[in-house]
Amino acid sequence: MANAPAAKHALTLLTLLARHTEPLPAGSIARELGLPRSTTYHLLAVLRDAGFVTHLEEERRYGLGVAAFELGSAYQRQAPLQRIARPLLGRLVDQTTHNAHLAVLHGRDVLYVIEERAPGRPLLVTDVGVRLPATLTASGLAMLARLPAAQVRALFPHRDTLVQRDGHGPTSVSELRRELSTVRTRGYATEDDSVSAGLSSVAQAVLDHTGHPVAGVALTFPRDEVDDPERARLVTAVSRAAATLTARIGGVH
Repeated sequence: MANAPAAKHALTLLTLLARHTEPLPAGSIARELGLPRSTTYHLLAVLRDAGFVTHLEEERRYGLGVAAFELGSAYQRQAPLQRIARPLLGRLVDQTTHNAHLAVLHGRDVLYVIEERAPGRPLLVTDVGVRLPATLTASGLAMLARLPAAQVRALFPHRDTLVQRDGHGPTSVSELRRELSTVRTRGYATEDDSVSAGLSSVAQAVLDHTGHPVAGVALTFPRDEVDDPERARLVTAVSRAAATLTARIGGVH
């Protein structure tokens, strides 16, 4: 990159933001990169306009933007992740006799990249290639709960960015924060009737080496056919599958 210093600086800046769990002030970015403040502000402005950086005005800090997450999700949607995950999801279906799927974050949505169907179980809307609002799905909630709070704020800055379906889904940003806090405390995500009436899902996030959620593993089942002990068994099965996938991609536990 000797002939493209601006590109080198932009990539170094993004790498710096990715290494930190919290957004950074422009002054700290300039010091860590050894760049003049004027150059740093110019880079931040260009990256902000492209969606790779978001400016948290009240905090006077900068963090990764939605475009950075979309780029990361696009990488994770490629064949390596799917090839590793598919046999794990197949075994998950065999163990539980319920439909399993793998989803990745794509902006404010989840994109389903694998669906393994159990014999005799109902067809789902979560087919490969389908996108759904992340806040309505167990997979989406599991991944959002593992994002830094600043990134969640960047994705959902106000209530107009939230989607409801048939009375389901958070109606405010504070309600979403409470839901994600519950997911973190409980250790897994769940949804009932938010995607399809009569169906429930439990999900767990898959993490990369930095602890960033790169995917969500979920099981979907008829709500009225599964009692509390059985649901607990399904949660354990999903958690084991997600932990195994995390380990196989070199992620943190």
